[in-house]
Amino acid sequence: MSPYKKKQLLLLRKKLDKLDFSLLKIIKRRLELVNKVLNLKDYKKQIVDKKRINFILREIRKKSKKNKIDPKITKRIWKNMIYAFIDYEKRNFKIK
Repeated sequence: MSPYKKKQLLLLRKKLDKLDFSLLKIIKRRLELVNKVLNLKDYKKQIVDKKRINFILREIRKKSKKNKIDPKITKRIWKNMIYAFIDYEKRNFKIK
């Protein structure tokens, strides 16, 4: 790799790192909302709502296409995020 390309690569990686940190802030805000939702649930079986999951994934697909983003990428990201938060909810659910 040429010195110019190495420099460009480093600059792009710095931009990616900055963007990743922004995503962490958004994930933290999402977690705060998930905690509020979790507090409203009376039973552990209320954690997984397959209809809502399917609705979200359909909407993400539509919005991805509209914004010219590969829908396979966004579907994988959202599915992983949804199931990571489901796992979080299951681990943190407390019977009232």
